[in-house]
Amino acid sequence: MAKIKTAAELLSYKEALLKKKKDENKKTVAVCCGTGCNAIGAPKVVEAFRAEVAAQGLNDKVEIKATGCQGFCERGTVVTIGDERLWYQRVQPEAVKEIVEKTVKGGEVLDAHLYDDPTTGKKCKTESEIPFYKNQQRLLLGHNAELEPTSIDDYISIGGYEGFVKAVDMGADAVIDEMKKATVRGRGGGGFQAGRKWETCRNVESDKRYIICNADEGDPGAFMDCSILEGKPHSVIEGMLVAAFAIGSDEGYIYVRHEYPLAIRRLTIALEQAREKGFLGENILGSGLNFDIKINRGGGAFVCGESTALMASIEGQVGEPRAKHIHTVVSGLYGKPTNLNNVETYANVPLIMVNGADWYLSKGTKGSPGTKCFSLVGKVNNTGLVEAEMGTTLRQIIFDVGGGIANGRKFKAVQTGGPSGGCLPESKLDLSVDFDTLWEEGSMMGSGGMIVMDDATCMVDTAKYFLNFLKFESCGKCTTCREGLRKLHMLVSEVSEGKGDETTLPMIEELCEVVEKGSLCALGQTGVNPVKSTLKFFREEYEAHIKEKKCPAGVCTSLITYEITDACTGCLVCKKRCPENCISGEKDKKHVIDTEKCIKCGICMDACKFDAIRIY
Repeated sequence: MAKIKTAAELLSYKEALLKKKKDENKKTVAVCCGTGCNAIGAPKVVEAFRAEVAAQGLNDKVEIKATGCQGFCERGTVVTIGDERLWYQRVQPEAVKEIVEKTVKGGEVLDAHLYDDPTTGKKCKTESEIPFYKNQQRLLLGHNAELEPTSIDDYISIGGYEGFVKAVDMGADAVIDEMKKATVRGRGGGGFQAGRKWETCRNVESDKRYIICNADEGDPGAFMDCSILEGKPHSVIEGMLVAAFAIGSDEGYIYVRHEYPLAIRRLTIALEQAREKGFLGENILGSGLNFDIKINRGGGAFVCGESTALMASIEGQVGEPRAKHIHTVVSGLYGKPTNLNNVETYANVPLIMVNGADWYLSKGTKGSPGTKCFSLVGKVNNTGLVEAEMGTTLRQIIFDVGGGIANGRKFKAVQTGGPSGGCLPESKLDLSVDFDTLWEEGSMMGSGGMIVMDDATCMVDTAKYFLNFLKFESCGKCTTCREGLRKLHMLVSEVSEGKGDETTLPMIEELCEVVEKGSLCALGQTGVNPVKSTLKFFREEYEAHIKEKKCPAGVCTSLITYEITDACTGCLVCKKRCPENCISGEKDKKHVIDTEKCIKCGICMDACKFDAIRIY
């Protein structure tokens, strides 16, 4: 792979790629091979397409691409065909032969694979017709159906590394000025302006500066950074390259969760290609910049998403935070000035360099410009990877993009910002999703996790779940965090078990204040948000658990009992499925549950087709 040594050579190379693509005029079949689709067999779909295209002699007319995440995870494996992006859902290997024969070769649209809009009943043929995509603003994710993540040529063909060229033409000072003008806020959750951080780091007198990308995405249910690295890794590399040029750094790290093997594999390939092509190494594109990037795998510690803990981990020390009397931009990795941003922040940088700060400011809100990627999960119809303009409301994301609540149930709450975020009720659905508005309401943007809950969710149980996660993820350095979160979990657990009394809630509220004010890092400072927000908006549920010894949602096992009603037909299904053999009854006669033996697992209720089992 010949190195590209100048900006002119890059543009010439791009033109050659586009000319070759035009001359070949191949139809593209793009198979989503993000982690979600891979888990349900996407690689086998790719193999089937390649084998079938070869068998039908179409190799010179059709190109099969294994892409990154195309977003609509609920409908995987997703396949898009042609420039118009004909969109097929839930494609299995056995369907490939017909798709190649009738659609790829014959141009016929197969209704069986199209998406049915549940609101209008219309079959949507192309990606742009589907409400899930139509209601998004996909600046970072829009190219995922066009790119093979392991192909640097694909990235160059859509303008890859031209943002770095523009940055070099502007000069380091102008790059920082443009980033400050764009007021890009850190997408890792802190929301600090990246341009100001870059400027501070550059202005510190030092013989060495580091660039770090934080890809330690540890929030339950979050997969935004993972998907960007899997689908468009070169955009992150290019963003770090621009930052290195602006700040004056020759060494970078990408700190990736060990649990992201596909992202690491594709990122490793992308880094090797960037070196071979001349985008990493010495005198990059004749700019005088010498810069390279190493991958550092995290060990799965949630606290290592915090900047000082992350840097300690890279240095080989215990991953625990330190007091930031001196910020890491002044004294960070190995005591040197260090700029740290997350995956999504760096991925935005090439777009800003190419299109300008004014273009970026035209997206989103005044205080939170641009777009934000979210992992939309939980009790929502359209789970997946979403990108929306800042300022979009929760209602628009959950109902217009997400398609509303699954199984026809009623919306109850949404948690934004991961385990340290808050749970917002139905009355807050019209809130603008931006850094400041969410914070004012007791939640946070976080890295972009968004968990939707329906009316069968117990908010006491929800708070208990996140406290259980956080108490084990505390590094233990602060007594308030280490002991406070454990004590909070114990108290909320007592409420869920019906053991609370009139002193419990005041004690929980007082302890929340102590943990919040006394913890060193954001894990403890914001770890109380799930409790505070559920107490604020769903206090009546806590009171029902304490005063009435009831769980209104029918979730907390200590406070519920399963009963078989007269609707039972005696089909024996629940009896056969019960793991404790606590259901008795003859065929065609009403069954009975032995409540002493019942472990309240819910398997019988899930198995019953006649809604004959209720909780009281």
